[in-house]
Amino acid sequence: MGYEKISELDSIKPVNEEKQTITDEVPAHLEPYLQTKPTFGLTDDQIIERRNQFGPNELTEKKRNKLLHFLSFSLTKDWLDFGIILGMLVINAIIGYIEESRAESAIASLKNSLALKCRCWRNGQLTEVSSRDIVVGDIIVLRLGDIAPADAKLLGIGASGESIESDIQVDQSSLTGESLPVKKKPGNLVYSSCVIKQGQQQAIVVRTGADTFIGKTANLISVTTDSGRFQKVINYIGNFLIIVSVVLVLILFVYDLVEQRNLTGSITQDQVLAILNEMVVLTIAAIPVGLPTVMSVTMAIGAKQLSKRQVIVKRLTAVEEFASVSILCSDKTGTLTKNELAFDEPYLAGSYDKNDILLYSYLASEVATDDPIEFAVRTAAEAQHPQVMNDGSHTVQGYKVTSFNPFNPVDKMAQATVQDTATLDTFRVAKGAPPVILKLIGGNKEAEEMVDSFASRGLRCLGVARTMSGSENWELVGLLSFIDPPRNDSAETLAECQRFGISVKMITGDQRVIAQEVAGRLGMGHNIMDSDELTDPNKSEKEVSDMCLHSDGFARVVPEHKYRVVEILQERGYFVAMTGDGVNDAPALKKANVGIAVAGATDAARSASDIVLLEPGLSAIIDGIKISRVIFQRLQSYALYRITSTIHFLLFFFVITLAEDWKMPPVFLILISLLNDAATLIMAVDNVSISHSPNMWRLRLMIVLSFVLAIALSLFSFAHFYIFRDVLHVTPGELSTIMYLHISSAPHFVIFSTRTNTFWWKSFPSLFFSIIVLGTQVIALLLSVYGAFGENQNIAGIGWVRGIIIISISLAIFLVIDVIKVLTIYIWEKFEKNPSTTSSYASSKKKSTSKAAAFIEKRSRTTYDKTVTHGSDNSEKPY
Repeated sequence: MGYEKISELDSIKPVNEEKQTITDEVPAHLEPYLQTKPTFGLTDDQIIERRNQFGPNELTEKKRNKLLHFLSFSLTKDWLDFGIILGMLVINAIIGYIEESRAESAIASLKNSLALKCRCWRNGQLTEVSSRDIVVGDIIVLRLGDIAPADAKLLGIGASGESIESDIQVDQSSLTGESLPVKKKPGNLVYSSCVIKQGQQQAIVVRTGADTFIGKTANLISVTTDSGRFQKVINYIGNFLIIVSVVLVLILFVYDLVEQRNLTGSITQDQVLAILNEMVVLTIAAIPVGLPTVMSVTMAIGAKQLSKRQVIVKRLTAVEEFASVSILCSDKTGTLTKNELAFDEPYLAGSYDKNDILLYSYLASEVATDDPIEFAVRTAAEAQHPQVMNDGSHTVQGYKVTSFNPFNPVDKMAQATVQDTATLDTFRVAKGAPPVILKLIGGNKEAEEMVDSFASRGLRCLGVARTMSGSENWELVGLLSFIDPPRNDSAETLAECQRFGISVKMITGDQRVIAQEVAGRLGMGHNIMDSDELTDPNKSEKEVSDMCLHSDGFARVVPEHKYRVVEILQERGYFVAMTGDGVNDAPALKKANVGIAVAGATDAARSASDIVLLEPGLSAIIDGIKISRVIFQRLQSYALYRITSTIHFLLFFFVITLAEDWKMPPVFLILISLLNDAATLIMAVDNVSISHSPNMWRLRLMIVLSFVLAIALSLFSFAHFYIFRDVLHVTPGELSTIMYLHISSAPHFVIFSTRTNTFWWKSFPSLFFSIIVLGTQVIALLLSVYGAFGENQNIAGIGWVRGIIIISISLAIFLVIDVIKVLTIYIWEKFEKNPSTTSSYASSKKKSTSKAAAFIEKRSRTTYDKTVTHGSDNSEKPY
């Protein structure tokens, strides 16, 4: 039908006409390959030659070597403790490998959106071939419902060489973001992955594989090669602890060598090896060997929880990074909206009501057409009007269409003669371009103003008129308006995002007025930035950056613009998530901290994303936010506990060795390391509260807090040592066992405190978690009570009374440490300097009314918007 052309008012021009971003030009060097005869096609020899020259018609995907990928999870450069922790690392490798393999398998099973077969002329026969086997110069037939297998030029003839009278319509929203199909004439290119919505034509393939428009767009994905934030945090924590451990152990090693020489006058090889052995065991016990295991297990459990909510995690670390997202850039077409035209609130003339305009527009509709406007009219009338039959018969109770003139480009309207079956009176109805209908009725100033109003809001409209029985005079029924409507759950999801401290920005290829209308209906705000402003040479980088930060959305964008928007927001220190479904979204999905491919996304979007949604809409994102923030809290809790316990361990043994030349039996050192780390694996199922603001790693506060807690723990350890040795006068064997039980239990109970930033009783741990943590200390208690390893190891049993007393003291120490933690956080927050975050844009004299600006202002007051992607000490969460 082509109704989309009749409503192209001056203020609403199609995106592809106003700003052409893809070209139909074919390189000159390909012309010799495009001389194929229609309805005959290529010969077998030509096909083989061109496949060898141009390659298969597919986007190459770099596959990982499965063995090397598995080993990447298990190998470590910490060779000193490799032998002892090999078992734990292999467990970690298996978990990480299985989880990522499952995710990749899920993604592979989702690849069903691109064309697998197409009809092609070869050797004079019309046959069906695999899209992968298409070559340059092939003659293919594109028809309703087909997905174009490659970039192809339309030839203007039908499947059998017959002449055609109408153009075809193509849905290329996955490439450009346009919500309506685009008309293609002979000589135009139809791009790979686009869907044929109407018509049929032969076309000659001009580009395949990576040379297609979709292939060139996908190349932008390779730009992003940065390692994830989580890996940087793990490296920071791990390197810090390793460096501290190695430095202190080296000092002890040198001290022991000097002491040995002072005592004996010389140092033998056996003495050096004995001292080295002690230092190796101490290093093994100090280095957090369970850190990557606990982290991976925690994220793996989170990924499984998300999969139950139809969310597939492709990259395991995205579970943690999703918790830090503060800005969500969402594609409009097909993500926030339904990607289909729908009947909107009409303008009604005179005494006519909504049912009247639905009825008369339906009577003037063509039956067998997939025109999006006709489809919207039929759908609305069949669903809402009581007299319109919803059985596909296109009948209306009480009325009969006796003649019908379909829409044509000259008249720009459709007309029908209708008979009232009750009175046998006849009248005519007309539906078409507003200027034509208004001219037909002799003009209507109010209606003309409404046409302008619809245009200013980005709504397409049609006029509807009718004659009265026995009269040739036309009168206006009203104006139909159409819009790509928001999804039913979009507004609620966006409101929920706001409640969880996430600002949502719309990104679309449609015009600004359309974006403003949709944004307003979703409650997002109307401050939409045009793509021209992103590349305005008259604006500085700072001005463009400020405008991006404070806008509610972006209109008329192409892939490069989406990529640039994400990049600008990241440069301002925000964690950015990007949702999308099309090829045009893929580069930005890859660039974003967390790329989210929505349901029905193309292969390119899925392969570029970190998370894939299997259900339509964005509602699953809320589940993802909640689960990811739970996982983040667990990871953060373990990290604080592990840093604290490691520093305490090193500080105590460093000082006690230098001051008293006392050493703990090596078997106890190994037990402390393995038993306690194994127990902390269960943190992955601990209870935590969900934060209503994005989580960020505050590494400086974490390190300071860890040192404060470790120093406090060390003071209690020194008190244990000297009281039992000098006051109670226990034997050396008993002292070793007492200190083992204390160092095993006191820091381990601190894990109940590090779970939360407030007092521990305000967030009780799960029962299972509590049983496992306490259970490990029951084992340590039994070993200590009976002196399980014997006198030859300088170990002696301490009995039940002493054992219970030490465990009780450790529980009391945990309560004291909890108070110290809360006080330290309070002092840090009290005296922390909050740098001003008010930009020149936000502080301009003209007050911004955008919701994004309000979000930024709120975050400025809470110091959030200075948090950076590699971790910060200025986010809302205390550590």
